[in-house]
Amino acid sequence: MHPTRKAVVTAAALLVMATAVGCEPGAGATASHGSSSKPGCPAALSRAKQAVKKAEEVNAPWRGPTTGPKAVHGKTIVYIAQTLTNPGVAGVAQGVQEAAEIVGWHARTLNGQGTPDGQRAAFKQALRLKPDGIVISGFDPGIAAADVKKANSAGISLIGWHAAATPGPSKDPQLFSNITSRVEDVAKISADWIIARSNGRAGVVLFTDASVPFAKHKSDLIKKELATCSGTKLLSYTNIPIPQVNSRSIGEVRSLLSRFGRKWTYSAAINDLYFGHAAPALRAAGKDGAGAPFNIGAGDGDPSAFQRVNGKDFQAATVPEPLSEQGWQIVDEFNRAFTGAPDSGYVAPVHIATAANSGGALSWDSEGYRQAYRKIWGD
Repeated sequence: MHPTRKAVVTAAALLVMATAVGCEPGAGATASHGSSSKPGCPAALSRAKQAVKKAEEVNAPWRGPTTGPKAVHGKTIVYIAQTLTNPGVAGVAQGVQEAAEIVGWHARTLNGQGTPDGQRAAFKQALRLKPDGIVISGFDPGIAAADVKKANSAGISLIGWHAAATPGPSKDPQLFSNITSRVEDVAKISADWIIARSNGRAGVVLFTDASVPFAKHKSDLIKKELATCSGTKLLSYTNIPIPQVNSRSIGEVRSLLSRFGRKWTYSAAINDLYFGHAAPALRAAGKDGAGAPFNIGAGDGDPSAFQRVNGKDFQAATVPEPLSEQGWQIVDEFNRAFTGAPDSGYVAPVHIATAANSGGALSWDSEGYRQAYRKIWGD
């Protein structure tokens, strides 16, 4: 059997095993109780299982573009990173560099240092370089609105990565395209994983950053999907701003454990990093990293998240962005912009990575994207 097919079969088998158990420990019923094997929401559970099975496929065929303009040569692009300490931003930067080399472009990465001042300074530096294209990666273009307009006026193509709330072209700010997964899809599949894995019976803690509208919207969508299953109970909607996760997580987790005990069987968070900081408190409370609460991150799927998932270290799943693939897509979208073609319209499908289907990898990308783009570019 092909190893990736084996991983899919294994993942499916584990899902069947998990759902056959009925209630997770502490979900409010015992295994010997007659009602414990019955799902809390048959229709929603069936839909969730189907969606999760599809999202867990590891070698699905490429569904991105297969046609487009041949690569033009001699272009220069600048990638402005929100901060290179953000693994998602850094992963996309690496993909851009790799793809740019294939088409014979010069690509330069500037570090925004994680602050608005740093990002504005990097943008001004990028303009001085007079490139053909600029990538706005991981930060709001509004913080450098004047420079965005200067780039537009100078005919410099702009492409965002997580620079706007939705994928595709943007008029305000003026972006040829914004590369991101659909937040609706990421939120829904995160909640569906909890519904499916718990057989429709879970006590859930949801972590969010209510100070960021995009993050709050994502968690609200997770909450909405969880509510489609009557047996899935939202125990707490916990707000911890991302800059405070490091300092507040241990205290918040201790409080949650005190309040809910074994009723807390699942968690979802708008970003994987919450579980990196929650782990010490869960470990100190005597929790098993491979046991409840079973945690899923609706975030970028950075290498540290994969390490926790693969090691069953207080994170059971992540919904990763295909970071390298999206770097290649950025180069392809620039090539379309440079040749007067429309954007590709492609948005990567959601994927769920678990220890059963990751194959020990520290990232996930769609199968065959490199070959597809190279064929388009005429390499």
